[in-house]
Order: sequence, then structure tokens, then C-alpha cells
Amino acid sequence: MSEIWLKGPLPSIPDLLQPVAHALLQAKEEIDELIKYFDEALLWKRPAGVASVGFHLQHIAGVQDRLLTYAKGEMLNEEQLTYLQNEGKEDETITVHSLLENLNRQTKRSLEQLKQTDTNTLTDKREVGRKKLPSTVLGLLFHVAEHTMRHTGQLLVTIKIITAGLV
Repeated sequence: MSEIWLKGPLPSIPDLLQPVAHALLQAKEEIDELIKYFDEALLWKRPAGVASVGFHLQHIAGVQDRLLTYAKGEMLNEEQLTYLQNEGKEDETITVHSLLENLNRQTKRSLEQLKQTDTNTLTDKREVGRKKLPSTVLGLLFHVAEHTMRHTGQLLVTIKIITAGLV
């Protein structure tokens, strides 16, 4: 299986944003493959105190949504803030399937936003969070890719530790 970035350009994604789209799709592909047979009972396990599989699945979707909101020049709404507060909280009504569906929906929305991003705005200033920390559209888009892959890596290691029975 070759990596997404080696399969060529993605249609309708601006050339300058191809690496962001490739990273999001690579994460989705890796997560889908590894979690296919994941035991639901292990969703909130925290081996050695690290974040749970449930947290990572929630956080990857949530961080994409939040950073892309800032990239549009908007602030977070109440629904996004509530989602953020609940990331990682054990909830027996949440399933692996529902988390994957949410992540897949968010990845689709993320890719749609990339398609609609005017590359002439990439250096436009943006503010992040209540403290209005400085960034740019490109900085936020790059961080969407980087942060998604960082948590994907952590998720993959956590799954391997849990499923190998090392906890």
C-alpha cells in the first residue's frame, strides 16, 4: 500500500494545499485500517496514563474542526466549546463506530474547506482562541495536518499497546 502523497494530486485541492489534504487522508486510511477490529471494551483504556483511543478519535476530529474555524477567521461556537470540554471523557454511549463516523464526516468537511480555500489568502492573519494568538491561514492549515498526524501516531501506538495486552 503506497502512501496517499505518492498517489498523485487530489482533484480540486489547490496545489499549495495538497500536503494538508494528503496528511488528512493518510491519517484516515491508517486509522480505518488499524481500528477495524478494535475491541469496544478497550475504547477508554489509558495504558501508563496516556490518552485513550476514544480521546484520540474525538480529538483528531475536534482539532480539525476548531483549527479550520480559525482559518476561516471565525471564533468557536458553543457547540465546539462543549465538544472540546467533553473530549476524552469516558462515555459508554459512544462507540468506536460513532467516533469513526464523526471523524470521517469531519475529514470530508476539512477537504471541502481546502477545496474552497483561496491560496491568495494563505498569508492572511488569523487569531486563535480567546487569547487571540497570532497565526495565518497557512499556519492553521499546516497545523491541522501536523496535529492530525501527531495524534494518529499516538493513537496507533496506544492501540498496539492495548491490543498486545501490555496494560
